[in-house]
Amino acid sequence: MNTFGTLFRVTTFGESHGAAIGCIVDGCPAGIEFDLEFIQHELDRRRPGQSAIVTQRKESDTVQVLSGVFEGKTTGTPIAFVIPNEDQRSKDYDHIATAYRPSHADYTWQTKFGHRDFRGGGRSSARETAARVAAGALAKLFLKTQGIDIQAYVSQVGTLALDKSYADLDLSLTETNDVRCPDTALAEQMIALIKEVRKAGDTIGGVVSAVVRGCPPGLGAPVFDKLHADLGKAMLSINAAKGFEYGSGFEGVKMLGSQHNDQFNQPPQQPGQLTSSNFSGGIQGGISNGMDIYFRTAFKPVATIMRDQESFNAADEPVTVSGKGRHDPCVVPRAVPIVEAMAALVLADHLLRARANRV
Repeated sequence: MNTFGTLFRVTTFGESHGAAIGCIVDGCPAGIEFDLEFIQHELDRRRPGQSAIVTQRKESDTVQVLSGVFEGKTTGTPIAFVIPNEDQRSKDYDHIATAYRPSHADYTWQTKFGHRDFRGGGRSSARETAARVAAGALAKLFLKTQGIDIQAYVSQVGTLALDKSYADLDLSLTETNDVRCPDTALAEQMIALIKEVRKAGDTIGGVVSAVVRGCPPGLGAPVFDKLHADLGKAMLSINAAKGFEYGSGFEGVKMLGSQHNDQFNQPPQQPGQLTSSNFSGGIQGGISNGMDIYFRTAFKPVATIMRDQESFNAADEPVTVSGKGRHDPCVVPRAVPIVEAMAALVLADHLLRARANRV
């Protein structure tokens, strides 16, 4: 499926080396102030070629709005975004027209569809995520009217990891360095590591953490559409994502129930800090409780490495696959706005769904 969401619905289209990529957002409420400059800014945070530690493909990612906006506000009708592809080098992929790159989608795509676009991975390329960022930026504009803010940051590259929670960090520093880590000293180490790995023709993984502030209680559902389940689905749909945890996550298994339970500080209906701790990550029983929602998404090392690897082709013949093209040595710096965008889409959708749950 190429559509995500129930009421706030996003359908993306396009391939890495096609004429353009884009999306259609249906269900965005009318009357939202449409800030094209903000949407372009979000795309600029994701675009390739923005620093020395990301892919050097040169794309301006200039977004065009085709519908759904009039006199500076959303009209409630479908909003169409188009982002032209400007710097395709399809010849870089001729050598894998029939060969399967290790840990890529080449083999699985060919098996499922019987035909694939090998140029840059076609639709399985992370290039598709630009459309998600455009849609997510629109969702952010809607969430802003409700006082909801989302901020993601890089918390780990390889073995270099932050030892502080988001509450102990100055997240305003996130955008002050190329790796998007709010600890400037650790950020320099991360950047040096990524450059070292790139020079060796290899890649490295990392973790993007995120916090949602201002989310009201009552978003989500108690069974299949739990808020954390939909956040997990959204994060794991991002290219190279390998793991998702929220709240205490896997570390919570080391605790006793008496330690892990979030004790109420006050009567729930009163404004203020609801619980003395937040191991629940702002979600209980699949429904938001009004506390900060925080989660982490793990990303694997990029599968394309600048080294020869042994593989097979469509005729089951052994081949040597050589790394070519322009690729990220580490995806997490550019994944930060993508994580924020997908979280915004989930929250916008659940916010609209919550309005239909009770009189």
